Amino acid sequence: MKINDSDIVKKLKNGDSKEKESAFKILVSDYKERLYWHIRKIVIDHDDANDVIQNTFMKIYLKINSFNEKSKIFTWMYRIATNESINFINTKAIKLGINKADWVEAKTSGLFADSYFDGDQASIKLQKEISKLPEKQRLVFNMKYFDKMKYKEISEILNTSVGSLKASYHLAVHKIKKDLYE
Repeated sequence: MKINDSDIVKKLKNGDSKEKESAFKILVSDYKERLYWHIRKIVIDHDDANDVIQNTFMKIYLKINSFNEKSKIFTWMYRIATNESINFINTKAIKLGINKADWVEAKTSGLFADSYFDGDQASIKLQKEISKLPEKQRLVFNMKYFDKMKYKEISEILNTSVGSLKASYHLAVHKIKKDLYE
C-alpha cells in the first residue's frame, strides 16, 4: 500500500521514532532521484550533487516541523534543495576566491571528463550555454525546460512572481538560442 505525502508528513512530525524513520525512508525513496537531478543541474558535478543531496535530506529531516503544509512537500523540499545548491556554490567559489558564475562555468567545462555524464557534444554545448546565464535565469530555465515544472510551482520554490519567471525564462531561451546559433 502506497502511503501519501500527507501521511508521511504527519508521521515525520508526530510519530514515534520508528514511524519517523520509516516515513523518512519513504520520503527519500520517493524523491531522491528527482531532487538529485535538480541539484545536479545546479552544481553540475556528480560528487558535489551527492554532497548537496545529503545536506538537503538532513535539513528536511531536521526542519520538518517548520513545514507549514501550505504547499506540497515536494515544493518545500525543492526549495531546500535549491537553497542548499546555491549555498554550496557560494561556499566553493569563496574558498577558491572566484565568483560563482566562474565556478559554474569551470564545472561545466569539465563535464566531458565526468564519467557520470552521458551526454553528447550537443548536450555539453547546451550545458555550457546554460552555465553562462545569470543564476535566476539558469534556475528558471532548468526547472521549466528540463523538469517541465509549471510557473506556479517555480514561483513557490523561488519565491518570485510568475511574471518575473516568465520574463527570466524568455530571456534565458533567447540568450541560449542566440549563442548556440552564432
